[in-house]
Amino acid sequence: MEFKDYYKILGIDASSDKKAIKVAYRKLARKYHPDVSEHKDAEEKFKEVTEAYEVLYDEKKRAEYDEVREYGSNDGGFRPPPGWRPGAERQEGFSSNSDFSDFFSSMFGHGGQQSDFGSRRRQAPKGRDIETDLPIFLEDTLSAESKAISYTIPQYTADGRVTEITKNLSVKIPAGVEAGERIRLKGQGEPGGPNGVDGDLYLRIRLVPHPLFDVEGHNLIITVPLAPWEAALGSKLAMPTLDGKITMSIPPSSQTGQRLRIRGKGLVKKLPVGERGDLFAVLKVVMPKTTNDDIKKKWQDLAEQAAFDPRSEWSDKL
Repeated sequence: MEFKDYYKILGIDASSDKKAIKVAYRKLARKYHPDVSEHKDAEEKFKEVTEAYEVLYDEKKRAEYDEVREYGSNDGGFRPPPGWRPGAERQEGFSSNSDFSDFFSSMFGHGGQQSDFGSRRRQAPKGRDIETDLPIFLEDTLSAESKAISYTIPQYTADGRVTEITKNLSVKIPAGVEAGERIRLKGQGEPGGPNGVDGDLYLRIRLVPHPLFDVEGHNLIITVPLAPWEAALGSKLAMPTLDGKITMSIPPSSQTGQRLRIRGKGLVKKLPVGERGDLFAVLKVVMPKTTNDDIKKKWQDLAEQAAFDPRSEWSDKL
């Protein structure tokens, strides 16, 4: 079996970092790409530099390769280390017309699966996962419609160049999604290296603040301003929800900070399917900003007739 010196193929030394590996690969891939190269062995050369990049750019493959590199001879031969078990030998249905060499297949198996040397088993190089925020309105969590998103990823051309492309996807927001939760879209991340698999896209849910509603788990909180007479006498008023307005009854003698529950008007839950949280109305008594002498007189009369001390519990402390 012929030994492959991948460092020599790419024209780099064993201490080269990933940036140097990528630069060397891009240069050689462009030089030997069959569509543009006039070299008589362009196709084979292109496969060879691609194979070298496949191994050296992947940290795990490179580490395994470095361990057995000392067994390669100057005349191109390869003396396997003790206990060597070629990866291709243990693969059923192995195809001999692989784009990679027998040496590569002996180490990593067909399709990039590694040998059992050192009791390691690794996968083909995978593209980098991408994580990005997905801002959604509270109303979106109730909708069955998909949400359009756009993002950019690098794209590797056949001659080794890297460009950026914009991907557009239509994403359905799962029922019961919460702020900070991540949605995984398999294979929608950055493309893998040669013969590698694409990375994944993770959408991190960010709930856009609503002008009226705060979020507590799957419950919603809304502050309801009341005039003093509405709180004192009770009233019926129209109140907004995420899916339309409702009529809410305010009981007499209501207090600031009092919470009234409206069941089933919160956010959708994961389980039970179709169930929703509640909407809590927090009451807040608001005084008029302007007044006149006549109104002041009425407040004075009320204070005298009610004989009400809101701080009576302080009496034994003063």
